Amino acid sequence: MKYRQLGNTELKVSELSFGTWAIGGAWGNTDDDESIRGLHRAMDAGVNFFDTADVYGDGHSEELIRKATKGKEDEIYVATKFCRAGDIHDPATYSEQSVRNYCEASLRRLGRERLDLFQVHCAPFDILKQGSVFEVLDKLQNEGKIRHYGVSVETVEEGLFCLTNPNVKALQVIFNIFRQKPLEELFPKAKEQGVGILARVPLASGLLTGKFTRATHFESDDHRNFNRDGQAFNVGETFAGLEFNKGVELSEKLHWIAEGRGNMTRAALRWILDQESVTCAIPGFKTVKQVDDNLEATNVPEFSEAELQKLHNFYQEEVASLIRGPY
Repeated sequence: MKYRQLGNTELKVSELSFGTWAIGGAWGNTDDDESIRGLHRAMDAGVNFFDTADVYGDGHSEELIRKATKGKEDEIYVATKFCRAGDIHDPATYSEQSVRNYCEASLRRLGRERLDLFQVHCAPFDILKQGSVFEVLDKLQNEGKIRHYGVSVETVEEGLFCLTNPNVKALQVIFNIFRQKPLEELFPKAKEQGVGILARVPLASGLLTGKFTRATHFESDDHRNFNRDGQAFNVGETFAGLEFNKGVELSEKLHWIAEGRGNMTRAALRWILDQESVTCAIPGFKTVKQVDDNLEATNVPEFSEAELQKLHNFYQEEVASLIRGPY
């Protein structure tokens, strides 16, 4: 496993890390024992960083991380997120008492005395621009409750704004072969300012595994069913903002990336790791097999300049205009 500095912080995190939304809930049926086995498999392979949130299974993914990392709290870094357990449009959600409560609740579930990275969880842009939430985070940092803080954003514009705050040390951004816009301006500026990049939705909710067909069915409690077209939350969080059938069609045109790399999953993750501005990719998982497959991305061949250009052209010519929602 290779490690990358999280911006200009002292944290060195595994370039292939993991998100834990899927094991918490909203991705169909899960098995907690299998989830914990997956977490252990990742750690055994050198993964030292996991991303979660208080709303993933109403805190369930945080509790699973606590169980899996018990005794390794100083070795395994955890990033969590807050605000979506409340009304994200209500300024009271970002008051000092409210944010403090979110922080303390996550600390309890994680069984930790300090959060390594505490992230605002896709708050509306007007809340970010108002700025008081950052003042609260500064207080928590000064008290030693959090080591660093960052923001999970929906749009490049939001990300660029967050870079104006010198204490924001990480941005979590939807980034994959279907969502290349951050490469143009956001990533270069983040690198210049020493801000880490966590690439979320790296497989476009599974589209970039190449395993879906137009007939693929998702369980009723899977957000790929109930948020298929943005019915529950931002449309861009599911299938990277693409209409599902169109996403399947586009993914079929990318089968070539798997040549010499085992499969599309490994290739799609490798493409992210080939971007020097990215600190780590954070794919999700529900099984040990998925953990193993994702980990193999660190061992497959990098993309050549010609391949990178081909994928850039593909995005510009066939994908960019089809993304729904602001990004």
